[in-house]
Amino acid sequence: MPITDWPEGDRPREKLLRLGPQNLTDTELLAIFYRTGVKGKTAVDLARETLRHFGSLRMLQSANLEDFCRVPGLGKAKFVQLQAAAELSKRCFLEQIPAGGALTSTHATRQYLLSRMRDYPNEVFSALYLDNQHRIISIEELFKGSISSANVYPREVVRQVIKHNAAAVIFAHNHPSGVPEPSQSDRDITETLIKALRLLDVRVLDHFIIGDKEVVSMAERGLM
Repeated sequence: MPITDWPEGDRPREKLLRLGPQNLTDTELLAIFYRTGVKGKTAVDLARETLRHFGSLRMLQSANLEDFCRVPGLGKAKFVQLQAAAELSKRCFLEQIPAGGALTSTHATRQYLLSRMRDYPNEVFSALYLDNQHRIISIEELFKGSISSANVYPREVVRQVIKHNAAAVIFAHNHPSGVPEPSQSDRDITETLIKALRLLDVRVLDHFIIGDKEVVSMAERGLM
């Protein structure tokens, strides 16, 4: 039975308008995103099968194109739409720490970094460049590595800091293992970068390690 023949109170779109998006299930929200189903399946059926296949919304969002298209009824168009929606969500987090705005919320910074970096399959090293009032100038992904490490080159970090005319910087990188405990190499590279940037009178405020569900601050741990 097509969704248009369902009782109005059961239709996902009408339910959202009546109750708000927070009261819809993952399946209903995904069905609204899909808009239409395929032959013999409603958008709700397709959404239910998708979640059953991937196990969760997060696993769906992090799937590559090949895995995504293995689900009957899903193709490149819906993959592109999903990636665009995910990116919009990440940028909403970024607006909480906007360029030109003072970086006053550690929680917002952590949430943005967690949303942005936790699902990367490889290690990625990023920098947040700040002015002397701790307003964000730019956020940049500098280095990408293997599944366990990223080669971080202090000379390139210094060059980018000078390019952005930053007065302070926050570093962040993910651990693909999901465990955000700082390693000895994390401590060593942080110390090296602190020393290099000290010569430019640029402060390193923190180095965040992003895991699966947690973000560890090396500054809070007293490791820098």
